[in-house]
Order: sequence, then structure tokens, then C-alpha cells
Amino acid sequence: MLSGHASLSRRERQIMDILYRQGRASAAEVREGMGDAPSYSAVRAMLRVLEEKGHVKHVEAGLKYVYLPTVTQERAKRSAVKHLLDTFFQGAPDQIVATLLDVSSTRLTGEELGRMAALIEQARKEGK
Repeated sequence: MLSGHASLSRRERQIMDILYRQGRASAAEVREGMGDAPSYSAVRAMLRVLEEKGHVKHVEAGLKYVYLPTVTQERAKRSAVKHLLDTFFQGAPDQIVATLLDVSSTRLTGEELGRMAALIEQARKEGK
């Protein structure tokens, strides 16, 4: 049973980030990708829990298991943003965009702002 992003611990989110970046990884490879990694057996236990929650699946590759996400990164992003929108912004997309711009304003390039404006314009046209 797949549960939401909010139900993941910090370490579980860290593992999911590694799996999304690499596409697939063994427990040893996941452990190598973790900063201040727990023991190998702890990583294997967390992978088992993620599998029970429905976030990852494994395939056999020789004598080891290789783990991969069960949902696309795009779907996971949408779920995470929806959770943020509902939890912190009362479902108001303009508020999440305003906060994003406030937090990122000094780091956004003119090109990035232009792409954002084009996306807003496209949404405006499709909404009519």
C-alpha cells in the first residue's frame, strides 16, 4: 500500500532521493550515497520498510537485490507539491508561488523568471 510522502522519515526520503537520482541501486550503493550513513543492515531494513510501504520494489541481480522506485519522480514531485499546497498554503497556488519567489528571488536568473512567466501565460490561455 503506497502511503504519502509525508509518511517518510528523513532517512527514507534520503534513500528515495538516491534511488531517483540513480534510477536503481543495491543496498550497498544506497549506503554509499548517504551522508553519515547508518550500518549496512540498517539501510537494508529501511529499504524493506520502503518496500512494505509501496515506495520501492526490488529485482534480483545475481546474488543481490537492486531497488528502484515504484512511482516516477514526476508523480512523486506532484504528490509532494500537493501535500505542501494543502498543508501550508490552504490550497492557494498563488501563495506557494509568492513564497517560492520570496525565498528564491536573489537566486533566480532572468531566464528562469522568463520561463516561469511563459508557464503562467500558457496556464492562463489553457484556462480560458
